[in-house]
Amino acid sequence: MAHDFIYSQPVKIYFGKGKFAKLGEVLKELGLERCVIACGRHFAPTAKEMQGNDSRIVAVFGGVEQNPQLSGVIETTRLARETGADAIIGIGGGSAIDTAKFAAAIALSDGEAIDYYHGEKPFPAERLTIIAVPTTAGTGSEVTQVSVISHETEKKTINNPVFMPKVAIVDPVLSSTVPPRTTMNTGLDAMAHALEGYWSKNHQPISDLMAVEAVRTILENLETAYTDGSNLEARSNMAYASLLGGLSFALPKTAGCHACSYPLSEDYHLPHGEACAFTLDSFVRINADERLELLCRRVGLTGTEELAQRIAALKKLAGLRSRLGDLGEVNLDKLAHDCAVHGLMNNNPVQMDEAALRAMFEKLA
Repeated sequence: MAHDFIYSQPVKIYFGKGKFAKLGEVLKELGLERCVIACGRHFAPTAKEMQGNDSRIVAVFGGVEQNPQLSGVIETTRLARETGADAIIGIGGGSAIDTAKFAAAIALSDGEAIDYYHGEKPFPAERLTIIAVPTTAGTGSEVTQVSVISHETEKKTINNPVFMPKVAIVDPVLSSTVPPRTTMNTGLDAMAHALEGYWSKNHQPISDLMAVEAVRTILENLETAYTDGSNLEARSNMAYASLLGGLSFALPKTAGCHACSYPLSEDYHLPHGEACAFTLDSFVRINADERLELLCRRVGLTGTEELAQRIAALKKLAGLRSRLGDLGEVNLDKLAHDCAVHGLMNNNPVQMDEAALRAMFEKLA
């Protein structure tokens, strides 16, 4: 079968148990001497310890929030500029990695982060080296050119080649202490990445192969990783699936589920993975076609309905919010409108206008 496509993936990936211990060797290989770490509060004590043991770690910003804020980008940028950093290392979930990406992209300029956030200035061609170290199995941010950052009431996805990491170090051991609910949130985010990369209007064959493998691996391992976080085999498999999920949507981009996730996060404060999972089984049914049926058969399912049911069961297992009533008072008109106008909705294979989205949400009442 002939295909027309372009595929590119410039990130050097180190994958495996214990690979995080090779960070020093990676810094030496890249000739890096002055690095800033961006991480969340949970990892901050470890990052400070790293700083004390390695003179190449010159500063740590340990205040990255669950939905990363522009204020965190500003502080990381300040540290990078003041220390003359040559790299920023994002260690954590997508929040830390996205913060590192944005800060590294603007640190060599004298511009303000807000101007780049609103698109009033183009991102500079020169940037600091970005090293991504995921500690959760979900976002795939370590292999994409996307940074998702919030400011005040706005949550924005910025897609730019300057955000692509130079190196990703994926060590499943780092995810072994992730709490069960976060494990499920991030795991279903990875599922959304794989499925949306597969059914995106921009899908292509190499990404499709990785999407199928990611879905199969998640179905076989996510429940175990959730119920027994110390199971390193399940953690390793989920880290692998998350990486594949990131690779499978990096070029095609996500679609309807992620378009809906933004108002669900902004207005109803759902964490990103839970927000994506909220509509994931709905979009499996909406986007069901011959290609999706083929994916289901390849991963050992009878069809799209079983896939939707498996996703719903995983959400129920973790007690994730999945009905409108779980969100409190909902302005359905605004929710449907905000989902419909989000740019990612254009990638969905089935056209979803406000009326169609309202009907989808009404079924979740």
